[in-house]
Amino acid sequence: MKPTDDVTHVGHLFGTPVVVKDTTWLPVTELAVWLLMSWLAGRGHDDRPWWKRLGTGALTMSAILGSEWCHNLAHAAAAQSIGKPMDALRVTWGMPLVVYYDINDSTVTPRQHIFRALGGPVCNALLLLLALCSRRLTKQRTIPGDVANSAVGMNTFLSSASLLPIPGLDGGPILKWSLVDRGATPEEADETVRAVNRVAGVGLGFAAGIALRRRRRFLGSLLALFATLSLAFGFGLLKEQ
Repeated sequence: MKPTDDVTHVGHLFGTPVVVKDTTWLPVTELAVWLLMSWLAGRGHDDRPWWKRLGTGALTMSAILGSEWCHNLAHAAAAQSIGKPMDALRVTWGMPLVVYYDINDSTVTPRQHIFRALGGPVCNALLLLLALCSRRLTKQRTIPGDVANSAVGMNTFLSSASLLPIPGLDGGPILKWSLVDRGATPEEADETVRAVNRVAGVGLGFAAGIALRRRRRFLGSLLALFATLSLAFGFGLLKEQ
């Protein structure tokens, strides 16, 4: 997204303009995840009527996508708290997208860059603790248990995968600006991040192969996706901006 893009401002959150473009704000993601989770709510629960499956799907979808919303809103809150708000929060297909027009903004110190990037993972780590406590208080194979499991799974994913050193995720900027804070130039830091991603991509690829070999298809596919992204950034095929 560029500053010159034709967008509609719908409000502000934590000092950040919330924008939409054309019809791309439609909650397609929510609908797709709701249907998927409703289908999963019926697996192994033949006694659940269709309306209860849809209700369970709505609750688990809210836990999953709500965690992602909290992740991005935490970035906005962290940015506002240091007086360096995000340029925009764009809603795309029902989900938030953090927008910085200049990722190398010289008016933002390296530590401020790091603080803004840490907002999301820290929020999900706290939500994970809350979800784990909730899971201990619920019975498995019940609707509250399904919701708690969904919250645990999503916040575990967001608080860990977001710290991978991939540009575009939180780990990439954290690594980059940590290097700049230690004296590297942004260009030198970018090259180091690419080198780290080349190594990380290979490691993630091996991990994906092991997961697939053990028939953990979802985990293997996810690791393969991250491996592909890591290698693409590592070899300069993708750029953060």
